[in-house]
Amino acid sequence: MSIAKETIRALIQEICEDDTICDDDFDLFESGLLDSYAIMELFSRFEDWGYDIQITKIDRNKLRTINGIAGLLGVND
Repeated sequence: MSIAKETIRALIQEICEDDTICDDDFDLFESGLLDSYAIMELFSRFEDWGYDIQITKIDRNKLRTINGIAGLLGVND
C-alpha cells in the first residue's frame, strides 16, 4: 500500500488527538505530540497497512517529523 504525507499527518493527528501539526517539518517530539505510546500505535498502524519496520533499528531522529516518517516508508510526495 502506498500512502501520502497527508495520510501520515491525519494518522498522527488521530493517535495524538491533536491537529496542531503546522507543516511536514513540525517537530513531533519537541511539541510533545509523539511519545513512546504514540510511536507504538503509529507503527502498529503501519504494520496493519503492510509496512514492516524494525523499530529497534530506526534512528529516533527520523521519527521527529512527517518528512522523516515519510522517508522511512518511502513516501516521496
